[in-house]
Amino acid sequence: MDNYKQLKERYDMRHGGPFDRGSADSYYHRGPNPHYYIGGTGFTPKIEENDMTPHEVEAYMAGYEYNEKYGDKKLYD
Repeated sequence: MDNYKQLKERYDMRHGGPFDRGSADSYYHRGPNPHYYIGGTGFTPKIEENDMTPHEVEAYMAGYEYNEKYGDKKLYD
């Protein structure tokens, strides 16, 4: 897996973007489901996998896989 600096150079890390949404799904114990938001999460249109470019899907999966390997997980009581 690439280091975080390399990932930042390759993918847009903005909140709501594909990488961010992938890492969030992993954090919240959700399975991978590629998507992202045009702007702010939950406040702007959601783009589903059918309408994503291959690079956007790749960014989503990179975020998901990065969090699976190096991130943390939400602890539920």
